[in-house]
Amino acid sequence: MVYLAIAVIGYLIGSVNSAILLVGLKYHRDVRSDGSGNAGATNTARLYGAGAGVVTLACDMAKSVVSCLIGQALAGRTGLMAAGLACLVGHCWPVFFHFRGGKGMAVAAGALLALDRPMLLILLAFFLLVFLVSRRVSLCTVLTVLLFPLVYWLMERRLDGCFWLGCAMVALIVFQHRRNIARLLAGTEPKMQFHSSKKP
Repeated sequence: MVYLAIAVIGYLIGSVNSAILLVGLKYHRDVRSDGSGNAGATNTARLYGAGAGVVTLACDMAKSVVSCLIGQALAGRTGLMAAGLACLVGHCWPVFFHFRGGKGMAVAAGALLALDRPMLLILLAFFLLVFLVSRRVSLCTVLTVLLFPLVYWLMERRLDGCFWLGCAMVALIVFQHRRNIARLLAGTEPKMQFHSSKKP
């Protein structure tokens, strides 16, 4: 029952989509109607500027941290990651927004922030390095999440519940980026470019 409660709470918090709310309130548009159609920080930044993207990123990470802290209070370390996974599912398929949300990298980063900050810093450094070379957020995201299991094992030296829940998050994020992966393989994935903060 505890984990069911964690799943429901995490999912509902995750379903509060920052990009949809921010763009809807400030620009009176649905962020899913423009650009890549994704309700996340990257598409928000591309369409409305880096500032809007940063706010979206921070809010998505914050909701994940809140979910994880609730999960931790209810069921310890494993509850923390279970809440992070539930929040990720809610972010990707939000009940409040017709089950069309984002791809989840910011939510996963928030979960890792709550779980292990040094691990997050290592993966963030890798993400930024790949971004400086490629300028493709999708490539950075996929490679970084795929690195998580190795980094976790090297730092923790155990394959516990948190490891497997984290791997489930990795699988979900990779699945959400399946079209990006296809474009990367085809050489058609666009590089990151910021537009002005005005409506596209």
